[in-house]
Amino acid sequence: MTPRKLYRIGEVMRYTGLSRQTVHNYTLLGLIREADRTEGGHRLYNEDVFDRIRRVRELKNAKTLKEIRVLLDSEEST
Repeated sequence: MTPRKLYRIGEVMRYTGLSRQTVHNYTLLGLIREADRTEGGHRLYNEDVFDRIRRVRELKNAKTLKEIRVLLDSEEST
């Protein structure tokens, strides 16, 4: 089985158009989760991060970031 690719924060920024600070904030708020860290301590994200960011963007106009986190967590647990 081929291991899933892990993305550095710069790649997440490039593919989503988000700033480094936004990716960092989303991580701190629990909207997205790091999958691992490099030996140097850099965050690594798996492919699921792109679906989560897309979902956050869809919900952002109607909900607060806290409400979005609760909703995403509940969707994930079902």
